[in-house]
Parts: sequence; C-alpha cells; structure tokens
Amino acid sequence: MQDGSMDEKTVLEARDVTKTVASPEGPLTILADISLRVRAGETLAIVGASGAGKSTLLSLLAGLDSPSSGRVSIAGVDLTALSEDGRAAVRGKYVGFVFQSFHLIPSLTALENVMLPLELANSADARATAAAALGDVGLSARLAHYPKQLSGGEQQRVAIARAFVTRPRVLFADEPTGNLDTASGQRVADLLFELNRSTGSTLVLVTHDRGLAARCGRTLELDAGRAVP
Repeated sequence: MQDGSMDEKTVLEARDVTKTVASPEGPLTILADISLRVRAGETLAIVGASGAGKSTLLSLLAGLDSPSSGRVSIAGVDLTALSEDGRAAVRGKYVGFVFQSFHLIPSLTALENVMLPLELANSADARATAAAALGDVGLSARLAHYPKQLSGGEQQRVAIARAFVTRPRVLFADEPTGNLDTASGQRVADLLFELNRSTGSTLVLVTHDRGLAARCGRTLELDAGRAVP
C-alpha cells in the first residue's frame, strides 16, 4: 500500500464528511460537512457537548467507521475507497488508540498487552521493545502485573505504551482521562503530550475537559454535528 499524493506534512484529512443513520423518524444526521486537515506532529482536540458527534467523528477519522459521504485520508491513503479489511490494514500501519475504558486484555500481563501489536506486526524483539515502552511511561516495575493488579492510572499508562509502541503516525485518544481521578488524569495527559513531542506522532483527542483541550495546538468544536466557526 503506497502513500497517496497528500502533502507530506498533512497526515490526516477529512473533506465534507457527513454521517447519516436511519431512525424511526427518518434519516438522522450525526455529522454534517466536516472538513479538516491535520499536519504531522500536531495536537488537535475535538470538543463539544454530549451528543455533538465527537466520538463519531473520531471513529470516521480513524477508519473504524465509514462516512455516508465525503472522504477521509490517513498518510495519503483514502480510507473511503477501501474495504473494512483495507481500513484495518491502514490502522495497523499508521494508527494508535487510547480509549477511556483502557481496553486491556485481562488475561495478559502489562508486558504482554504492549507486546501484542508488535507481535501482530511480526516485529523483531517485541519483548524488549515493549519493556522499553513501559519504562517510558514509568511502569518498569509492573511488567508482570495483570490489569486487575494495576490502578486505573497505571492501566491507562499501559494502554498509552501499547498505543505508542508501534510509533504510529496518528494517535487517537477518546476521553483518555475520563475514568481517572485528577492526579492520575494529569499524569496521563502529561504522558500523551510528552510522547507526542518525542515521537512526532500526531495526537487527536476527544475530551470534555476544556483544560486538556487547551493544551492542544488546535481545537475543533462540534455543535449538533457541525463545526463551530
């Protein structure tokens, strides 16, 4: 799969993206005509009230879902021209995820959770690379611990290590501090921005936290599925 003709500094682009779903009252527009361009290494916060379409937009930008109309490209690859398997291949190559609910596998240790994307990519030295990633998030002493043996903040730090271990071009974070207390949330936020700077990954996050959003270079505010000018 070759990168497309997108400007090399633009890593993520949406053009006139609309998402409509069926409802008992007829078609319901969740997102309408969203366009954006995000450059390599940028930080973008997507904010808005509950139901504004933030998580839907994140899913479309990440290729987890397809728009009803419009186009989404990552690293020059047009996701809307691909099958579900094709989009999954692009995600595996270019994308990392951090979710509010961590999404760790309970039966795997912290180290094994972080090794997983490396093993799926047939990376050499997956164990050593994963251990180094956990060291980067301050968890070298927790390699053999299972998720249930970790605090919420520690679990999210494992999730961040797993997301960054493949050096993604774009990291998507959906309410990454939403389930954490203030102190743990602050540490997780610090880590996200620190790793964004050190790896050059682009960070796109959905958040209700205006303080967290203010740390991003740009903010996109949604209101009833439309971008606020």
